[in-house]
Amino acid sequence: MKTLKLILIFFSCFNIFSQEMYSEIISSINDNKDRYQDTAMSIWDLAELGYQEYESSEILQILLEEEGFFIEKGVAEIPTAFIASYGSGSPEIAILGEYDALPGLSQKSTPYKISNNGKAGHACGHHLFGTASAAAAIALKNFLVKSKKSGTIKFFGCPAEEGGSGKVYMTKAGLFNNSDVALHWHPSSINGASPKPALANKSAKFRFYGVSAHAAAAPEMGRSALDAVEAMNTMVNMMREHVDQSTRIHYVITKGGEAPNVVPAFAEVYYYARHTNRDEVIKVFDRIVNAAKGAALGTGTTMDYEMIGGTHELLHIESLQTLVHSNLEKIGGYDYSLTEKQFAEKISKTLGLKLDTEYVRNIQPYNSSILAKGSGSTDVGDVSFALPTVGFSTATWVPGTPAHSWQAVAAGGTTIGMKGMFIAAKTIALTGMQLLDNPKLIQKAKEEFILKRGKDFKYIPLIGERKPALNYRN
Repeated sequence: MKTLKLILIFFSCFNIFSQEMYSEIISSINDNKDRYQDTAMSIWDLAELGYQEYESSEILQILLEEEGFFIEKGVAEIPTAFIASYGSGSPEIAILGEYDALPGLSQKSTPYKISNNGKAGHACGHHLFGTASAAAAIALKNFLVKSKKSGTIKFFGCPAEEGGSGKVYMTKAGLFNNSDVALHWHPSSINGASPKPALANKSAKFRFYGVSAHAAAAPEMGRSALDAVEAMNTMVNMMREHVDQSTRIHYVITKGGEAPNVVPAFAEVYYYARHTNRDEVIKVFDRIVNAAKGAALGTGTTMDYEMIGGTHELLHIESLQTLVHSNLEKIGGYDYSLTEKQFAEKISKTLGLKLDTEYVRNIQPYNSSILAKGSGSTDVGDVSFALPTVGFSTATWVPGTPAHSWQAVAAGGTTIGMKGMFIAAKTIALTGMQLLDNPKLIQKAKEEFILKRGKDFKYIPLIGERKPALNYRN
């Protein structure tokens, strides 16, 4: 807390923004609420999977193009990735936006489980993520126009965060090299800007090739690819006892054969390996590969694997985190309407919880100690090693809701999700305005960034040299 107070005093000494500037940037977002809500719900209804977000990407492109942004499509060899730019000169503020959904989580905006007649759902709230970031970019564009300040706003349309590592390819292509700071946020069940861990990650699909045969009449003629998958899984599960406790390994069998009476000639298993440090992830992943090789040898099959994703852990810049925290506190949380509260109470019951609206109304206290449990992975990690990066979360879901759940999809399609989205948009816009108005904040962040990353750091993507896995959701 002492560090936070010192930094807040530092900011106040520079009189970063006037009340008039603050009011105008908030009004810029409030005056377009219906437009942004319609945008988010259109993307929610589409629920397009990673690298297949053609319509979702186009919706955001049109929104930004109508506001005078220059659109560069298909960047980093990804059809659904884009950059929307406005302004010129320094500083250059990057704003990240996502819009991919998750498979198998189709859900209506109801407090009970019911499919929305689709194959996917926005269980991580990326329809809100992309829209709020675009709204913030537009508000900052308006600030540049009114203030006549030098500066560039770049909205990065980032596809396939869910396992496709879209931002890794964008980082690898050098798209962030000219930006000074990157801003992002994420839907959540709380409002907070404390640094949160994100695990480094490597993922791959392991494919085994055997020999088909009649499972009853001629089993000796067959070599089961499914046996190889199961042997691999058994060895990896044994390995769990002999890895660092922060390691996370999970898999799903994506292809296991067609019929019980046919020895499977092909089988596939999809693996993730995660850890708080990318070097440890590399070691664990190499052991998983060896387990696959052993499984193939032991079952008389052959094996190959395809890298699908790979991300760095998150690099946090405390001066930026505390700045965002102060802005999030200034914006504040929100209250449920009667209808929203009734909806939230029903959702809470499905989670076995009692509704606590404190997490919606208030901003969580700042905590500079990063807890290494209960975290996923994000390709924002790679961006954070390219330039100073800062993120936060807002309550777009009912308190206690886990990401990647039908409850998250449901709340994200209601005014609960929208209220959290607008808090995020305002927080990003206010932070971006301060950075544009006071380059000394950027310089401080860059100095901290170089110190934490290391002067001799060399970026080596964990995906290797492969091209974007554009069909990984097929």
